[in-house]
Order: sequence, then C-alpha cells, then structure tokens
Amino acid sequence: MLFSTSQVKKRSIVIQKHKTSLSLEDDFWECLKTIAQSRQITVANLIAEIEDNRGPANPSSAVRLFVLHHYRSSSTANRVQ
Repeated sequence: MLFSTSQVKKRSIVIQKHKTSLSLEDDFWECLKTIAQSRQITVANLIAEIEDNRGPANPSSAVRLFVLHHYRSSSTANRVQ
C-alpha cells in the first residue's frame, strides 16, 4: 500500500515560551522527529523555525508544507548526484 492511514493527533508544545497545540497526522510527527534529529535540535525548536517563516499559513499547514518541501528537496538533491 502506497499510503497508510494515519491518525490525526493534537499535541501541545511550547514555542518561544508560548504554549500552543498542533494537529498533525502521525506520519508528519514522525517526519518532524527525523528532521529534528538530523539537525540535532528538538522538535519544538524545529517547529519554532517553521513558525518564524510560515507566512499566512496556519501552523499545522505550515508544518505539513515544510515536511513536503524538505523531502522534495532531498529527493531532487539525490537525483542530481
């Protein structure tokens, strides 16, 4: 199966001393953990970076778009090599 069913989970996090919550599918939470580990930062710090650059998108959409762009650019970079 190409796509798995992923439950949406709402999690509370603290970003720059501000408590907020994000609703994301499990797969996106796992991607965020992987990306954060590769950058040697916490998931909260990664989300803070995304928040700083999100523009008009809502926070959950901004995270999904960030993950999409991260893996798209990784895929493109691998094809060029």
